[in-house]
Amino acid sequence: MQDNPLADFAQKHHIENLTLPSLLALSAGHRGYSLTKAKRLLKFQHRINAELLNHRIITHNPYTVWFEQGDQSLTQIKAFIIQFSVFSNQFLIAQLNKMIHAETLESMRASKEILANEIGVCFKPAAPTNGGDALGSTEGSIEGGIFRFGAGHFEWLYHIAKKLGLSFADIGQPKQGSASTLFFCNELIRLYGGDDYQVSQAASYAVENWAAAGFWGQLIKGFRRFNEINGADLPMGFFVWHDQLESQHAAHTQEELEELYFTLELDEDGFIRHGNQMLDGVAAFWDGLDAQRRELAAVH
Repeated sequence: MQDNPLADFAQKHHIENLTLPSLLALSAGHRGYSLTKAKRLLKFQHRINAELLNHRIITHNPYTVWFEQGDQSLTQIKAFIIQFSVFSNQFLIAQLNKMIHAETLESMRASKEILANEIGVCFKPAAPTNGGDALGSTEGSIEGGIFRFGAGHFEWLYHIAKKLGLSFADIGQPKQGSASTLFFCNELIRLYGGDDYQVSQAASYAVENWAAAGFWGQLIKGFRRFNEINGADLPMGFFVWHDQLESQHAAHTQEELEELYFTLELDEDGFIRHGNQMLDGVAAFWDGLDAQRRELAAVH
């Protein structure tokens, strides 16, 4: 077996649970990276796991548990698409604000990647891909990517809406959002897109961990079962693409947290508090959908 100096370094100092970029920076003695801070970070990670990542909307979402069964009525499916489309459009405002409030060029570019991709700039993979996908790659950069109207994420939702008999004017506008959907969108703008960098990063970490927790897969299963039961052919590209994207983000999200911790004097209590506020906003969205689907079931 070959020697692994980095693994030996991590084991010697009991910091094996840090990500590779942090271990490399520590071993190279980069500014801000110290073993004392590394051990504080590992203790902080235990707090995050217990006090933030255990949020109920990450561990158990009653709406997506129900949706996964595929027993939705046509009315319930329509209601879901309308609310999700409002969120999808309002997210653009939050992401734009996040880009504007960035504190470094790298952070601005990272936010710009997401925003530009949302509106239709396809990621250009670093390496050639086999065949390709009509919805575009989930890897690479918008640098050198091509803009297509049809690649805009909202248009993917519109494809579903049309199949359901909804018009373009029926979806995506704040006036169509429920109180709980609009609360979630406003919290995204306030926290995720806010002008306090540490608050924004806490909200971003919370959102990414929610997005990677499996709800996309639950929605996909629900749509597939709905299609099978009802002989429908609702396109699922929007949800499949996001599921593939988020499965790649979890490790990167952790790397961003560690970089933040080493390069700033992070307010640990504030990070957990603001992360939970963001997840409370997420929970309000799904709770609203759950209440709405129950009301629609009672009416029909």
